[in-house]
Amino acid sequence: MSTDVPDRLRRARAALAVSFLLQGATFALLVTCIPEIQDRYGLSDGLLPVFLAAVPILAGVGSIASEGLAERTSARAVLRVVQPLLCLTLAAVGLGGTLWQLALALGAFGLLVGALDASMNMLGVGLQLRYGRSIMLGFHAAFSLGGILGAAVAGIGSHYGLGLPALFGGAAAVLIPLALLAGTRFAGRAELGDAVREAGEAAARSIPWRPLLPLCLAMAVAYIADASVSNYSVKYLADGLGSPNDVAKLSYLGYMVAMLLGRTLGDRVVQRWGAVPVVRLGAALAALGFALAAAAPGAWAGIAAFTVLGFGICAIIPQVFAAGGRLFPDDSDAAVARLNLFNYVGFLIGSPLVGAIADASSYRWALLAPMVLVLAVIPLAGHFAPAPVAVRPSVEVP
Repeated sequence: MSTDVPDRLRRARAALAVSFLLQGATFALLVTCIPEIQDRYGLSDGLLPVFLAAVPILAGVGSIASEGLAERTSARAVLRVVQPLLCLTLAAVGLGGTLWQLALALGAFGLLVGALDASMNMLGVGLQLRYGRSIMLGFHAAFSLGGILGAAVAGIGSHYGLGLPALFGGAAAVLIPLALLAGTRFAGRAELGDAVREAGEAAARSIPWRPLLPLCLAMAVAYIADASVSNYSVKYLADGLGSPNDVAKLSYLGYMVAMLLGRTLGDRVVQRWGAVPVVRLGAALAALGFALAAAAPGAWAGIAAFTVLGFGICAIIPQVFAAGGRLFPDDSDAAVARLNLFNYVGFLIGSPLVGAIADASSYRWALLAPMVLVLAVIPLAGHFAPAPVAVRPSVEVP
């Protein structure tokens, strides 16, 4: 490898981290402004879960479509196009005024976010193969940092009474140029060689489903919990606890801060204590967070509860991918690709489940559903253990 290649790889890695950060900010801006979106479009609580459920369905379609596009062009080309367009759909959500306009904007958002997620992770896997060590957690930490920034901007906008056109339009005006600038440094064939193709071939190889099923269930449950927080934490504080909108947005901000800290420190904790106790503790903390949120007497107690929840969830999701890789060390990309499908399954179940229960009773009762589900991870934690190392039988020396 020539001496200038490591520099190009570092620049490409930094550019992709910026892309993850921008995605986190865009997503946080959308989900923390759900109460304002409902008010602007007259969207009832009964229809809200339908709109929210459509996003992960279309994201799955976009993810599958992006694979074909990436084969014909490149993951870099797909990412360069879809990320600015995703930021543009955020502005469209803020500018519309009728339900059909909201449906079109959220539909486009879902398709684009699926294509964005797939193309970003394709490039991430390719870079990881070239680096020869794990760097993917850093990208997801950048997503969490972007979520913190997006939630903070949404809170400031709500505090100063900015409407959605100004908030989303102004955010898009900043995010689109940053996305275009980052796109000039994404990794291409010169940096990756055949790494993306090799990752795709590995993902296409057939591996058995049965050993992965416990991990698939854990992934789905973790994302049910995550979708419950993403889509309903702000709404719960605003509607259920009577919090002002700017304070309500701190619930998602606290959640993302906990996720960022957990992902930053988590590898060291796992190395010291092992994956199994960390996952069990994470599931217990997540359940405790839901219980505290459901019983919260006021907004600040709710914010603290969702922060506890973030510390719990952050420990589970990365360890699902790590455990899948340990199960199939020669086909880890295929295992990760299958596990990632249950990201969308969790989002598809989580939003309608919490929304339907809240519509029938209250958000306090609705939060108990993901609390019960996340407890199912505790008995599954044994599947996160590293594979036993074969030990040679001892030989007695006469």
